[in-house]
Amino acid sequence: MADVLVQGARLVSLKDPEPGAPIGDHLCDILIRDGVIDAVQPGGQIARPAGVPVVEADGRWAIPGLWDQHVHMTQWAMSYTRLDTSAVGSVAEACALVAHALRTGAGHTPTGILTGIGHRCAEWAEQPSVTELDAASGSTPVILISGDCHHGWANTAAQDMLGVWRRDDVIAEDEWFDLYSRLDLLPGAQQEAEGSMDLAIRRARELGIVGIVDLEFARPWEQWPQRYAAGAGPLRVRTGVYPARVEEIIELGWSTGTVIPGTNGLVTQGPLKIISDGSLNTRTAWCCEPYADGAALADPAGKANLSVDEMIELVARGHAHGLHAALHAIGDAAVGAVLDVFEATGATGTVEHAQLLRLADLPRWARLPVTASVQPAHLLDDRSVTQQCWPDRAERSFMVAELVRSGIPVALGSDAPVARLDPWLAMATAVHRGPLDEPGWHDEQALTPAQALAASVDGQRLAPGARGDMVLLDHDPYAGSPAVDQARTLATMVVGATVLAGEVVAGEAFSAQM
Repeated sequence: MADVLVQGARLVSLKDPEPGAPIGDHLCDILIRDGVIDAVQPGGQIARPAGVPVVEADGRWAIPGLWDQHVHMTQWAMSYTRLDTSAVGSVAEACALVAHALRTGAGHTPTGILTGIGHRCAEWAEQPSVTELDAASGSTPVILISGDCHHGWANTAAQDMLGVWRRDDVIAEDEWFDLYSRLDLLPGAQQEAEGSMDLAIRRARELGIVGIVDLEFARPWEQWPQRYAAGAGPLRVRTGVYPARVEEIIELGWSTGTVIPGTNGLVTQGPLKIISDGSLNTRTAWCCEPYADGAALADPAGKANLSVDEMIELVARGHAHGLHAALHAIGDAAVGAVLDVFEATGATGTVEHAQLLRLADLPRWARLPVTASVQPAHLLDDRSVTQQCWPDRAERSFMVAELVRSGIPVALGSDAPVARLDPWLAMATAVHRGPLDEPGWHDEQALTPAQALAASVDGQRLAPGARGDMVLLDHDPYAGSPAVDQARTLATMVVGATVLAGEVVAGEAFSAQM
């Protein structure tokens, strides 16, 4: 925790600025003491306390520090070195990419497994085949993780190495998540992950990110103290826990918000994460009606991973010990089910993703202490798949504006590595629902720039008593009209400096001066 005086900044209104705080073109000074905002005053009205360093904002726009509310941080760090399969459009293309990677030596990894990530096969003419992957990879273990991270395409060598029963199709959902978490325990896995972690943290802070909710499958509450001990950080982190390990957290006596030792007070225990259904790309998201192409599926409407009663038991157990709940629900049937769980338990928490909704569920959701934790950039990948699988309900997909209109709190994130760890991409996509060179998709569900920004700052405002986290921007984040130009402003935003708990952690040109 540090002290700093930021002088000459333009305070950006988040639609509901604090009473009395200067806004618009008026310059202001912001004093942070011991990591907390102590004062916000018109420019020149805060006397510099002795020994407090100064940052000259030079008229830049000031916003609270940004948060990504849904990250798998170890997997995101690993994505820097994993084989990128996001551009492949068929089984043949994926296999050719693997064969080329192996010819160039990419199979020599710390874990001994060539791991790729990014393919999305819902629209492929043929589905992944282990036989064809074997032909391309030979005896080198290979696992290709889908872009939505809900299945793994493992060749026979990898299946044998990991002790899973042989099959010719992908490993999906619960079986895959168990295997996914085991990958982190392989010899060399820590070396592979931590080798890119410092880079991942640094790039996050360069984008203005001061905090994440880390929903990693392993034990992030153990990983982050180790990272801090090794010199990583600073970064604010809330660490999630899954049902298989929740008793460990209960035995430690930790609840949501408990500070995790060895992290300088910046890492806290987060929510109990439960995955109630699958995903659209893997076509396992649980829906009220069958998929348009559901006749070829084993579960034409997707399926629940857990029953409502099973989730109630888990959430009630966590709630009794002070743990918030983060319930993954992508299909509309799944969203309805997790709302039943929140109603039955009285727990506080989030619905993660909420990709497909029923309008009838919104009024009861609005009465619950439950935030919609959504990832707008998923729309960029799922738009065409939605048109294929859910053409009769596309207007109910990614209904972010409807959530806001219903009075439901909204928080934005990425679900990295499913999408990039980039809050500006998330905000831009929330404002213009699609690529910037294409028309928006169901514009009635677009957010305003102010709404998108307000959903990205973890409820903070630049006001006395708030965390001493802020970001200085080189441009007005609300510039431009119409929405596509506003989105372009957000997507190309330049962050001048990031301040975390009073310390300048990104933006060397703005290092505090004594």
